[in-house]
Amino acid sequence: MRLRTAPRRTPLLALLTAGALALTACGGVGSTGPAATDGLPDTIELVSINPTTGLIAFAGEAANKGYRLAVDEINETDFLEGTRIELELQDTKSEAQTAAQLMTQAINGGSVSAVLGSVSSNEALAMSPLAESSGTPVIYTQSGSDGVITGDYTWRATPMMSSYYDIIGDFVVETGAESIGILYTEATPTLQEVGTETLPAIAADLGLEVVSSVGTPATTQDFSAPISQLLGSDPDVVAVLLAGAANPTAMVQVRQAGYDGPVLGNLGAGAGNLEPAGDSGDGMVWATNWHHDLSAPTTQDFVTLYEETYDETPLGYAAEAYDAAWFLARAIKEAGSADRESIMEAMQTLGGEAFDGALGEGLRWEDQDLVLDGAVVEWRGGEEVLLYEGAEVG
Repeated sequence: MRLRTAPRRTPLLALLTAGALALTACGGVGSTGPAATDGLPDTIELVSINPTTGLIAFAGEAANKGYRLAVDEINETDFLEGTRIELELQDTKSEAQTAAQLMTQAINGGSVSAVLGSVSSNEALAMSPLAESSGTPVIYTQSGSDGVITGDYTWRATPMMSSYYDIIGDFVVETGAESIGILYTEATPTLQEVGTETLPAIAADLGLEVVSSVGTPATTQDFSAPISQLLGSDPDVVAVLLAGAANPTAMVQVRQAGYDGPVLGNLGAGAGNLEPAGDSGDGMVWATNWHHDLSAPTTQDFVTLYEETYDETPLGYAAEAYDAAWFLARAIKEAGSADRESIMEAMQTLGGEAFDGALGEGLRWEDQDLVLDGAVVEWRGGEEVLLYEGAEVG
């Protein structure tokens, strides 16, 4: 069943912060990149601006593996017919200010044709105004907040979490729950939106009563008090929407508090982040945009290539990045130029066409966001188990 979700709203504080950074850090309109030519140069420079240290390093590192895999394939197959892509990896340290500084360097350096943007919403909100004002194409993965896509130059190869999270409704119905308690972090706009708008809208459509809703500051490390508040309302099912390493801490404390039912989570609990919770992590269920067991043949082709290259199972962050890099390569080929404006115009052309990739078949863009059906997974026995695909939801 597909359910309606609450309308998206732009986090005001995040946009104000991004705007301030744009005014202070960016060279503004007129910043130059590679000159337009009648053909492709020998090399085209791209830069990935992603967190590889800090709170969400796990996502940035996985994305960079997807980018490298795609770029190696693009170069080895001579897709650009004599032109090679050179990819530089920059670490934001999980800091929005650092992301803005690195974006400014890429814009004003003169040699970068396009940017592969951060997985972090906070960082992307700081980067997008810089990209638009300078006319620099950027493709994000993750960064699932409103306000990231701001104009012709900003794209996102990941659907907003709020756009597919409703597929978890089928699972909730199966639990027989009549009430829900929601715990969410205020540290990321994406999870705050899901916790305060998307999930309450899903509950309303299912006839569930939201008996408690508890927000936690970014600095929270001990969740025992908010969990006690959450469970004090005696919900039939609970949701714990936290970032990365906070998930195992909260799951252990939820179980210690006596709740033994299913816990609705988010893909930030993936990437092995629940392993430190041991058996206490079992039973967390979340909607995700991708899983390595999805049935699409192109997905399985990607999984095989990735496993042969890295000797590990890919995360969704890598699959998104792989498709983002290939989309950018197709745009460069379509443009026949390393010029930023020409690449943007080619992206707009290709954005109207469906394509197949690591994320599935018949992929399409809508308002420069990639549209996916998603999937629902459960953490069980130390691994993510695919429960059902979004395409199966009626």
